[in-house]
Amino acid sequence: MVDVSHKPDTERIAIARGEVHMSKGTLELIRAGQIKKGDVLTVAQIAGITASKRTSDLIPLCHPLPLTQVDVDLTFDDSLPGVVITATAKTVGKTGVEMEALTAVSVAALTVYDMAKAAEKTMRIQNIRLIEKHGGQSGDVVNEGG
Repeated sequence: MVDVSHKPDTERIAIARGEVHMSKGTLELIRAGQIKKGDVLTVAQIAGITASKRTSDLIPLCHPLPLTQVDVDLTFDDSLPGVVITATAKTVGKTGVEMEALTAVSVAALTVYDMAKAAEKTMRIQNIRLIEKHGGQSGDVVNEGG
């Protein structure tokens, strides 16, 4: 791991986003609550939050961070069609929370797939990326508008 002991504690925020593309029929099953495994968006939200807290267990050289907030938002997007997942992670510390936000999105997307795979095995997890980060020595990074 990189030595970050010399860095000051600052507020750090990262926002990541990704998509699960699927057929309109599968999207409608999720929207109507007709997926046999249960409430897809709620389970995926909880999975994403849980995963963000376990990032350092999953990514070998990530520092364990005391997260102060994690939000995972899943929304239907008829234009994909599919689900858009946005995760925001916050901490006060010596290193950023980009990996925690990206992990939250990734695991939430995998959970959507797992929950709905009986209805459709051709769903695609796509475009997982960092939207923006704030705090730290490298300053703000905005890759695209929120």
